[in-house]
Formats: sequence, C-alpha cells, structure tokens
Amino acid sequence: MLSEKQRKRLLEIARSAIKTYLSTCKKVCLDESDPCLCQPNGVFVSLYKGKQLRGCIGRLSAEQPLFLSCSDMAVEAAVNDPRFPPLEIEELAGIDIEISVLSPLKRISKPDEIKLGVHGVLISKGYRSGVFLPQVAIETGWSKEEFLSNLCTHKAGLPASAWQQPTSEIYIFSAEVFSEKN
Repeated sequence: MLSEKQRKRLLEIARSAIKTYLSTCKKVCLDESDPCLCQPNGVFVSLYKGKQLRGCIGRLSAEQPLFLSCSDMAVEAAVNDPRFPPLEIEELAGIDIEISVLSPLKRISKPDEIKLGVHGVLISKGYRSGVFLPQVAIETGWSKEEFLSNLCTHKAGLPASAWQQPTSEIYIFSAEVFSEKN
C-alpha cells in the first residue's frame, strides 16, 4: 500500500510528465528518492475528461521503477492511446488523472477464481491478449460472463467464448487505484 504522500507524488509525476511532453515533445527528467517509488511495478494511467475516458495505457510487468513507469504511461495515455486523438496542451487543465498500481500477475485455472471489482484480468491466446482493470467491472455493471466475453472480443480480438477454452491463459491481478479526485 502506498501512503497518501506517495500517491500524491505519483500524481504530480504523471501530470508533470504530460505537461512537459505536450509543451516540449520531450520526456521530463525525473529523480526520486522514495525507495517504494523506486521499486519496479506495473502501472496503468487513465485520463478522464469529466466522466469520459480520454486515454488509458499501462504496463503489466515491472520493467522499471514505478515512478518512471508512471511518467512513461502518463505520456503514452495522453498521446498514444489509439482510441483517442492526442491530448492538446489546452485540454490538460480539464483532465483528471487516475493511477492503478498493479500487483504481480497470477495465472488461474478456472474463472471461478475471479472476483469482480477486486481483480483485473488478462486473457491470452496465441498472439492475442487483452486486459481489463478491476474498476471496469464496477463501471460497467457486467456479470462475470459479460466481463470475460467483452474482454475477449473488445480487447483481445478473440471470440467471445475464448475465455472458456482450455488453450486460453487467464491471469488475475489487483490494483491500488487513486486519482486527483480522491
């Protein structure tokens, strides 16, 4: 669990990274002394304009320190989410940032192990994969079957029933989710 100070720092890093990139087309130069924020960790950064998603990109695996991943994913969510046009600097003031710090992935053998609203899910089959964060289940109100079917079709590009096939791999994770709003 991150402290309130650590959460605030990650949100500052994310906003600063986006602002710097939109202003200069360069990455912000960061240094961090908090040992917790220097640990490798998976993270997603979601951007909202009002209640509407405006960008969301993340990294499931812990490839670099959390503060650097947070900075990188904030910029990616702002300018490289293929579902949205790149964010303009003028829009930034109206954007709310949400960060999801992820636990390590755990492969499961049956969908019964998934707790909606608690677990995010990654489904993988062959070269295709897709992920939903835990909050997607709460935001949509989907049943577990709807959640998994939509994950397959809309995120992984698989048939809706792919989650039921033994050749599909299903992983769960939890997320510590916080935003500028709370």
